[in-house]
Amino acid sequence: MLAEAPLKQDSGSLDSLVRSGSSSLDPMNLLTDSPQPAASGAPKHHAAIAWLRAQIQSIRGESPWEFVVLVAMTGFLLFYGLVPIFGGDQVGLVGADEPRYAQIAREMLNAHSEVCHEYNAKIFPSRPTPKAIENSFRCLDGGTVTPILYGHPWLEKPALYYWRAMGFFKEFGVADWTARLPSASGAGLLILMIFLHMRRFRPGGQLDAALITASCVAIIGFARGASTDMQLAAPFCIGMLGWYAWYETGLKFWLFDLYFFGAAATLAKGPVAPFLALSIILLFLGLRREWSALRRTIWLPGVLLYLVMVLPWYIAVQRENPTFIHSFIVEHNLERFATNLYEHRQPFWYYFAVLLVGLMPWTVIALRALVAAMTDSIAEWKVRVNPKRYLGHSRAGDAFPEFLVLWALFPIVFFTFSKSKLPGYILPSIAPLTILTGDYLNRIRRAGLPKWLLWSHGAACALVAFVITLAPQHMMYDTLVPSVGWLVCASAAALLVLFAVVKTIQIGGIGHVRNATLFPVLAAMVFLLGFHGRDLDLNYSARPLAREMQQQAPDVRTVAFEDVRRDMVYGLSFYRNEQPIDYCEPSIKPRLNEESCSAGVDIPSETHLLVIPANEAGKLESWLPGRVYEPLFLYESQGLEVYKVLPAQ
Repeated sequence: MLAEAPLKQDSGSLDSLVRSGSSSLDPMNLLTDSPQPAASGAPKHHAAIAWLRAQIQSIRGESPWEFVVLVAMTGFLLFYGLVPIFGGDQVGLVGADEPRYAQIAREMLNAHSEVCHEYNAKIFPSRPTPKAIENSFRCLDGGTVTPILYGHPWLEKPALYYWRAMGFFKEFGVADWTARLPSASGAGLLILMIFLHMRRFRPGGQLDAALITASCVAIIGFARGASTDMQLAAPFCIGMLGWYAWYETGLKFWLFDLYFFGAAATLAKGPVAPFLALSIILLFLGLRREWSALRRTIWLPGVLLYLVMVLPWYIAVQRENPTFIHSFIVEHNLERFATNLYEHRQPFWYYFAVLLVGLMPWTVIALRALVAAMTDSIAEWKVRVNPKRYLGHSRAGDAFPEFLVLWALFPIVFFTFSKSKLPGYILPSIAPLTILTGDYLNRIRRAGLPKWLLWSHGAACALVAFVITLAPQHMMYDTLVPSVGWLVCASAAALLVLFAVVKTIQIGGIGHVRNATLFPVLAAMVFLLGFHGRDLDLNYSARPLAREMQQQAPDVRTVAFEDVRRDMVYGLSFYRNEQPIDYCEPSIKPRLNEESCSAGVDIPSETHLLVIPANEAGKLESWLPGRVYEPLFLYESQGLEVYKVLPAQ
């Protein structure tokens, strides 16, 4: 008797359908679902209308309420406290990257608008004449090729984020919240695609997988960032799901997702996108010994689509900036990986810690789902390697868990060896883990959560509540040791969440794990953004400082800095739309391709504002010999002081 070889299903494995409790395998349903002759007099619908109804039904799910819940919860998780009409834009741009990328998009939009006005044209020609087409092309090309910051080329990243931010700026105006819409909308599309993919190929766990993705810390955080991380992760993950859909069905249509969204990811962060995709696919097919699938993955229309989308910008930016290849490919890809050039060195275990935090509050169940998938994948691999050893052992041959495991682990392992480590590097690993988690909950729906896993998950939710409750204390007093009162409040909140989550799941069953977990997440967002958003803004963003400077000195535009953090420098520059002037700080000037501080810096002769740390006021005499200056105000929340420096005599 021969061992039964793993079988690849055409549209989701038989095993997954049985485990999901799908009614499609019920003999009575098979009978009643078969086409029946139309009753006499029944209305006959046009084929196009029937197709449209089928597409709408496929999007909204088996129940329209399922789609309503998906849209409502995802909308809240991604946009509450972000857009003015939904909780207000509570927190200004933070860190150095957000305001810098937003400023680049603003300057590119200004350059683009100037070119379009010069030729009196729009991107789409108003008339089909050669002159109108030429002017429209110049309008399209103007300001959209070379990213610029303070008038200088900025070649660290490709242009996808800037293009998308330019579009939102043009539609809704230049603002911090519009600068974050590219990431929020990209995350929303990813969540929707996870829902649709799971419903098509692994029915039963689609809503869990989608909302687990939407509610984990990593997705909530990076979806609200004006950065390139979500611009890479969202299309990359959609493309990987598309490739696996092709692997299961053999339909070339699904390869469109791989090539289209892979090209978008390449325009977001460069060659790392195709490298990760190819490596994961090679590992997966190599372990399954299906090398012919690799050859069939190379689909000529898809390759052409990828090249048409990617090459025009890369060629154009290289022609305009001959140093682009060295600056972007060598410095910001190869050297960033191989050296600590940009001072982002972290310990070897760094990404394990990032993963634990990024998956919260689903960390415990996600890790359990990962271990279960790895166990099944290793067992299947052993069957494939030595089938005689497993005579009589029958497996369903579901390759999806194995694919998700490799997809999740490869970026983490690869970037662990990087000398430069940032949290966003492993963002592409979050989606496969949340999908595994949703599928795992669906597969154990009848058995329920083991007691240890239930209480561990409740403890993870309680930990989130504890930390979020203490966050305002840390923001206001900048201390890691909270007061007794705050500790009591945080402990009470944690205990309440712990028993609420555990009791809800015990009463309602595993189907209520999602609801029990989402409630503390939503409550934490309202608490942090709704009640303490102003504290976040005051302590981490330059926006309140920029507003105060505008009120105190509305007629002064020039702002100078000395020994101020880079995030505040870039933040004030964005909110005031002015190039920063640093008295003598070399950390910024070389990045702007300017002379270093050692060559000397001229202090502006005109009236200007000077921002310095509050404890360095005694150095003003040495910085400003012979100049008259006066204090404007103390910005206590970030330890800064602002002076007005009068013109030189």
